[in-house]
Amino acid sequence: MLSEKQKLLRRLQAARFGVIEANIYLDSHPTCRHGLKYFKEKKAELEELTAEYESKYGPITAMASNTTDHWEWVSTPFPWERGES
Repeated sequence: MLSEKQKLLRRLQAARFGVIEANIYLDSHPTCRHGLKYFKEKKAELEELTAEYESKYGPITAMASNTTDHWEWVSTPFPWERGES
């Protein structure tokens, strides 16, 4: 059974996949209104899920680390190692 953290991480990964796929589609269909709408929706979902994950469990990427007194990215397990905790 998946923990709440794992469920949130999977939702975040799915949203990121949607953004990347929409990006690729829009590269060849730049004026498609449906593609642009989908990209905007997935981007907003990704931003929301990323903010939720990081507020609960810490940075999802090294670029999200924003502390000035220590490098928090290596202070906790990496996102793919964070399993059940």
